[in-house]
Order: sequence, then C-alpha cells, then structure tokens
Amino acid sequence: MAELVEKATRVPVPGGKVIDEYIGRVNTGEEAVSIAHMVAPAGWTEPFQTPEFDEYTLVLRGRVTVETPNGVIEVRAGQAVVTRAGERIRYATPADEGAEYVAVCRPAFGPDLAHRDSD
Repeated sequence: MAELVEKATRVPVPGGKVIDEYIGRVNTGEEAVSIAHMVAPAGWTEPFQTPEFDEYTLVLRGRVTVETPNGVIEVRAGQAVVTRAGERIRYATPADEGAEYVAVCRPAFGPDLAHRDSD
C-alpha cells in the first residue's frame, strides 16, 4: 500500500550541515533504506568513517568531495557517487562552495552504523 511521507525529520549534526531524513530509522522507522536531503556549507567536513551501509549520493547543487584510501573524488552537480560498506571515507565541501545533495543509504543510516572517527 502506498504511504505518503508528509515531512522530514531534521537530524542534528555538528558543523552547520543540515540533514532532513524523509525515509529511514529516524523519521519512519525503516531499517532497509534511508533517503535524506542534505545541505552543507562551504568548507564543511566530517570525520572519517567506515560505515556499515552503502551510500548513494546525488549532488543537486555545488560540489562534494569524497576522500578514500585511493584518493579524492570530486562530485559536481548532476553527478553521483557510490561508496560501499566497510570503505573508509570522508565527505567534505570545498572552501569556496557548499552543496545540496540527496543521500540514499542501504541499509538505513544510523549514527551507530557510521563508525565515525573521534577526531
């Protein structure tokens, strides 16, 4: 049966990034997948993480960089990147440009599943 998700739940995170989760553990209790709309300011970064989920990121505006053990991937508006569970990664935006993007995680994102470094 079709189900309307009327609104997102804002997930608090440090650093000025805004996460509005539409589907997932926080907003709907869904554990198989999460879908969130994100807005990150210029110069934003987060700690390295080694998540237990695959993440599909579609950049709508601006640029996102993804640092991996093999180098840095720059993802521009209209492009997407896939990161895999168990891969050590770090997301950021350039100092001169923020980003708006949609992230889909499978299984659903959970702070305890991200395994972020403490730094």
